[in-house]
Amino acid sequence: MAHHFDHSRVFHRQLQQRPPEAASGQGMYLFDTEGRAYLDASGGAAVSCLGHNHPDVIAAMHRQIDRLAYAHTSFFTTDVAEELADVLIASAPQGMSHVYFVSGGSEAVEAALKMARQYAVEIGQPQRRHFIARRQSYHGNTLGALAVGGNAWRRAQFEPLLIDVTHVSPCYEYRDRSADETPEQYGQRLLAELAATIETLGGDKVLAFVAETIGGATAGVLTPVPGYFRGVRELCDRHGILLILDEVMCGMGRSGTLHACEQEGVVPDLLTVAKGLGGGYQPIGAVLVQERVVDAMRRGSGLFQHGHTYLGHAVACAAALAVQRVIARDGLLERVRARGERLGARLRELLGAHPHVGDIRGRGLFWGIELVQERSTRQWFDPALRLHARLKAAAMAEGLLIYPMGGTVDGRCGDHVLLAPPFIASEAELDALLVRLDRALSRTLADTGLTS
Repeated sequence: MAHHFDHSRVFHRQLQQRPPEAASGQGMYLFDTEGRAYLDASGGAAVSCLGHNHPDVIAAMHRQIDRLAYAHTSFFTTDVAEELADVLIASAPQGMSHVYFVSGGSEAVEAALKMARQYAVEIGQPQRRHFIARRQSYHGNTLGALAVGGNAWRRAQFEPLLIDVTHVSPCYEYRDRSADETPEQYGQRLLAELAATIETLGGDKVLAFVAETIGGATAGVLTPVPGYFRGVRELCDRHGILLILDEVMCGMGRSGTLHACEQEGVVPDLLTVAKGLGGGYQPIGAVLVQERVVDAMRRGSGLFQHGHTYLGHAVACAAALAVQRVIARDGLLERVRARGERLGARLRELLGAHPHVGDIRGRGLFWGIELVQERSTRQWFDPALRLHARLKAAAMAEGLLIYPMGGTVDGRCGDHVLLAPPFIASEAELDALLVRLDRALSRTLADTGLTS
């Protein structure tokens, strides 16, 4: 039964407008209480990798909840948590030995930051206190994660509460690579900046470098240039700095390999995952941890001084285990690569010459479209237009769910659209996505006095 907004006791994200009420979901579609169907082209926030109401995942959750819903991890482990950890480590980057389960991406990043600090203390390097991260990054909304994040708009009002973090340039080739630079030369310039920052802070005083392997929500799928992350890994190794890669959004198959860092040829010390881990069926995230980090704590204090009530929740682990089994059984990573290549080609065919599309970038089923007022100069739209919000509304009117954001360039200026359809999407559904997106973009530009 639908409820009137004036009587809602839910503290909604938007307090002046009540969202539609979701009633059910099936495959790539969500349905509201008014009977409208929405093609879910973003999986919420790149979460629903298997779409909605997948029978295998639902059945696994039922089986687990009939046995055991919850046991606190200060007293017990569970077979399902142990099995999920085994599955994740079997396919993890080299040297990963343990998995720390949490309830989502922000918690995963927060745990990784604390792991980095405790590791430094355990190995007798308590002077390490600095984190280096990148501008235009997003790592979550808890205070530690918000501090390492470079999303200026999200940080602004909470700035007095945040730890001091040093931010360097993002790998934002579309806007920042000079015309006379190759992608590799641009990457070397970024590495020189990082090296200089480490020297300024003191290489023996830096805890970790934190980065999204592929930039997500804040700047719209920023893919790294060749050699960039290999150079980052080398710098970290040279100074004994931990490399924390945030793959909460881009990982667990979203970019075409289980872990996005596989495509960069690098192995992090700590790797955060979440959204595609459980596919939205339960709240779950995790930190994959290198063996030397675990061993230092085991030989030292013998515990990780951190915790949450719902760590390793049995039903959440059952859901995630089922999601990962379906991905492996049905060969969905190969499908993500094939469908993603086709989606990218179709996006470029449809919008590549569009006067208000500046850049189309992505990997697998993870794509970003940066919108511009003037294509030749790459000038962004006036932020007062809130083009991204208008486009989201127009897309919903077309029965399409996308993930547009503003502040693409510097936290205030610029607009982009993020697309992250489920791994199960058919070619017909991806074609329907493109048709509806094109109509929504045309409607939005017309409503703002521009033509498409």
